[in-house]
Amino acid sequence: MAPLLMLLASLLFATMGACVKLASSTYSAGEIVFYRGLVGVLFAWLLTRSAGGSLRTEVPGMHFWRSLCGVLALGLWFYSIGGLPLATAMTLNYMSSVWMALFLLGGAVLLGAARVDGRLVAAVLVGFGGVALVLRPTLSQEQLWHGLAGLLSGMATALAYLQVTTLGRRGEPETRIVFYFALGGVLAGAASMLFTGLSRHTLGGAALLLAVGLLATGGQLLMTRAYAIGSTLANAGLQYTGILFAAAYGVLLFGERLSWMALLGMVLIVAAGLACTLLSRLPKPALNPQES
Repeated sequence: MAPLLMLLASLLFATMGACVKLASSTYSAGEIVFYRGLVGVLFAWLLTRSAGGSLRTEVPGMHFWRSLCGVLALGLWFYSIGGLPLATAMTLNYMSSVWMALFLLGGAVLLGAARVDGRLVAAVLVGFGGVALVLRPTLSQEQLWHGLAGLLSGMATALAYLQVTTLGRRGEPETRIVFYFALGGVLAGAASMLFTGLSRHTLGGAALLLAVGLLATGGQLLMTRAYAIGSTLANAGLQYTGILFAAAYGVLLFGERLSWMALLGMVLIVAAGLACTLLSRLPKPALNPQES
């Protein structure tokens, strides 16, 4: 059951990305974040109320930092989708596993750990090698900022995941975490619209905005359930099928073509992400008596 849920979640997220790309011709990234958050707030509130739960929290500061990282990641990703091939933007966002491994390595070095896992270092280097292959043949000069935004979105996503893990350990329910994240999107999106202004709605544009919110919420719920009942590594692997779905949308809807170098880079990024996920969950090797 979990693999099917994960595949469906990946399909929903890729479909959301296609809707974001279509909507970006009419709306700014901040507007899309606002409406995506608005749908998320309503859904999380309804789910919490139907379950008899509460949105009251004793750790508002932790929710603030989680929302800040998550909304930043979302805004950067939506911006990158508007200017990059869909599969490229999604791949750069999925660099989050590699960024998390890099954070772990940095923390180990700063804390003076006796050893650093060389396999994890190699996986991180492979991931960044994949980024070089993806960006070099794909980006023209005018796409440079979109590529940088996509890369930073993966970093911000990794920070958001770390915050979600911490909130979960504090006993915060998923719906409450989603509610405050979505609320952060509403506030950040509204603030951005003070500078960019409001775009004129059309029936098609409004439908795309609604679809973005519904697909994102549905994907989150399916993914959460898949991780709750299935293997973490298997789910992580299936999550990368979203890149394949995004590539298919790019070809069918937008006439995008990816070079062999970009495709090779995507393969390296996926392999590095899976390796980082696996290695970060393996038990640490015991020190030899001489090293202790």
